[in-house]
Amino acid sequence: QRPELVIHGDDYDTHDGTCVRDYVHVMDLVEAHVLGLEWLLEGKGSRVFNLGTGAGFTVKEVIGHARAATGHKVPHRYGPRRGGDATSLVSGSHAALTELGWDPARSSLKTMIKDAWTWHKTGGYPG
Repeated sequence: QRPELVIHGDDYDTHDGTCVRDYVHVMDLVEAHVLGLEWLLEGKGSRVFNLGTGAGFTVKEVIGHARAATGHKVPHRYGPRRGGDATSLVSGSHAALTELGWDPARSSLKTMIKDAWTWHKTGGYPG
């Protein structure tokens, strides 16, 4: 929906020079929130849980997976780094996994992009 994606920096200390970020499938996030509501309804008290896979993907990896899943090139160019961007940001979810019983089972990059592409094309979650 835009002419191109701007990758902000290609000189980070990662295997391909682009930033690493932790991505979570939206339905895994929904499941975690439902588990959190159940936690509250059981009277266990208010609590903060980090939600993430504990792993990440570089921007270039995401673009490559998007191209493979959609069959379309992802137009992009490199721009300058943005101030404050970290090389790698991932979330540890040990407490959510062990205390809530949360499992981000849909959060492989292949599944997330396939489902996002399906939703984008059809306007609804594929199941």
